Amino acid sequence: MNGAQDLGGQHGFGAIAPEVDEPLFHAAWEKRALALTLAMGATGSWSIDTSRHARERMPPADYLSSSYYEIWIAGLERLLVEQGLATAEEIAAGRVLAPAKPVKRVLAAADVPAVLARGGPTERPATKPARFSVGDAVVTRLANPHGHTRLPRYLRGRPGVIERVQGVHVYPDTNAHGAGEAPAWLYAVRFAAEDLWGADAEPATAIVADLFEPYLRPR
Repeated sequence: MNGAQDLGGQHGFGAIAPEVDEPLFHAAWEKRALALTLAMGATGSWSIDTSRHARERMPPADYLSSSYYEIWIAGLERLLVEQGLATAEEIAAGRVLAPAKPVKRVLAAADVPAVLARGGPTERPATKPARFSVGDAVVTRLANPHGHTRLPRYLRGRPGVIERVQGVHVYPDTNAHGAGEAPAWLYAVRFAAEDLWGADAEPATAIVADLFEPYLRPR
């Protein structure tokens, strides 16, 4: 979707100023925000793509004025309400007001290191040949989807070249909405800076983005 999270190529947001020796967390509550998000994700109540879509559905003014973990908490609250695991009244009160709804799984503290080390692999077996090969000229789809997508706005309708074939992976655009994994081929696509930013782009530069086959057309 076209939301505040899709900032690539936009002007007016100021320079990026990396923090020297930045700590992992700036406050104790941020640790809890991460822990709660991971623990609830491990219950199997939603997918990582659903979680991302919950965050990007924040009102733009709220998203842009929130910190990283404030955005995570807002997304988690939305999912808890939408999945019937909590009510808006309970979140506002900060306590349970009704019997808890059971979940599929519970992540025990002792299991956290192993679960994090295992991660959440998205690669799936191929059921059909890849449409594109290394060196193929492609153009990205020009669309403005209402749902979740991993095709950045600044790359839509742009020409590129396949640089690598990355295998078959869960397709986020369907998985975010509970419409199935719909595994699709994933490619590393190289874009010349001039094709993205015009004649004012820094010469002889390019970016590479991982994009799914449904985003691409032959050129």
